[in-house]
Amino acid sequence: MDIKGLAAIVTGGGSGMGAETARHLAKAGAKVAVLDLNKANADAVAREIGGIALECDVSNEASAKSALEAAKQAHGAARILMNCAGIAPAARIVGKDGPHDLGFFSKIITVNLIGTFNMLRLAAAEMSALEPLNDTGERGVIINTASVAAYEGQIGQAAYSASKGGVVGMTLPAARELARFGIRVVTIAPGLIGTPMLLGMPKEVQDSLIATTLFPKRLGRPDEFAQLALHICENAMINGETIRLDGGVRLAPK
Repeated sequence: MDIKGLAAIVTGGGSGMGAETARHLAKAGAKVAVLDLNKANADAVAREIGGIALECDVSNEASAKSALEAAKQAHGAARILMNCAGIAPAARIVGKDGPHDLGFFSKIITVNLIGTFNMLRLAAAEMSALEPLNDTGERGVIINTASVAAYEGQIGQAAYSASKGGVVGMTLPAARELARFGIRVVTIAPGLIGTPMLLGMPKEVQDSLIATTLFPKRLGRPDEFAQLALHICENAMINGETIRLDGGVRLAPK
């Protein structure tokens, strides 16, 4: 799919992997709407890339609908949805203060899994009504973000791993269902990416995580995530799959 001139939406686009993906899509010629709960961050990225910034809570139906409508008014209906919005707090199932807070678990599932599905369903409904882009019938692509924690969750990641496992689990059925509209669905499961959250950890913690990576022995870069996202957009044969981007890392229990 040639993305030049196409409308793209990036959730969580105000920082980290989302911001870098927004930059790569814009550089390739897409018209990018940067969605983020932090409007100031979204504004900064949008100014940099010549896109638009919209405040959006992906887990809220009204907020998501409003942001998508505003993006549509500015750029036309989106052909690309990049779901990067998410949270990654940790808590033990049985901690010092007792059992895992149920509301805390629910919040992580709501943002990471329900929020991803919320954006997917709304964007897919818009895409399905568009004219095909080419003679294969392709109308668009939806890329979700999971995590290697979906497969090797560490102690304290029960909620986070469950949310990202859900994203992995819905990838193939979503791709199967949306294939009749010419919409592809793909998920990226990044490993240890050098985002502000990870870089804020003590150096000894970073070093212990890097030690479990096969090669290269370093943190991944947000631009490497963005490069893969751009390639998925452009390569129509990538569909219904979750791709690990992790240097062969397999997370230890803690």
